Amino acid sequence: MSQRYQVTVDVHVLLERAGHILLCLRQGTGYADGLYCLPSGHLEEGETVVQCAIREAREEVGVIIDPADLRPATVVHHLSPEGRPRIGVFFAAFRWNGEPYNAEPSKCGGLTWSPIDTLPDNTVPYTAAGVELYRSDTGIGVHGWPELAAAR
Repeated sequence: MSQRYQVTVDVHVLLERAGHILLCLRQGTGYADGLYCLPSGHLEEGETVVQCAIREAREEVGVIIDPADLRPATVVHHLSPEGRPRIGVFFAAFRWNGEPYNAEPSKCGGLTWSPIDTLPDNTVPYTAAGVELYRSDTGIGVHGWPELAAAR
């Protein structure tokens, strides 16, 4: 009997303000250091994706989001360059309590508000794909799969 397919679930939060989104500069993590990403993290056992989004926003940028202020943005079925599949659940929020700050300086080199339509060149490609799907109002998409590169 074959084993069931399993993936890591990542949860990303787009904090939007006046046409800009908040990005975190990764550092000291061992993954994509020197690149920008959204406040994000892995879903923990027993946690819903909504709870994860709220937790990650609080842990990484110090803001409190009411679950009613989160709205689904997009979903990305991602294949990492190392060949590991992931599901990225992206949420958007326009309201939160507190002013964002770098709450994890050992993992983040700083925060920046970037125009949502002009992300920095050094943005994690997986993040950029999710933001673009959100901007185009696409509910679900894929990123990093070999057949995509062959089809272009």
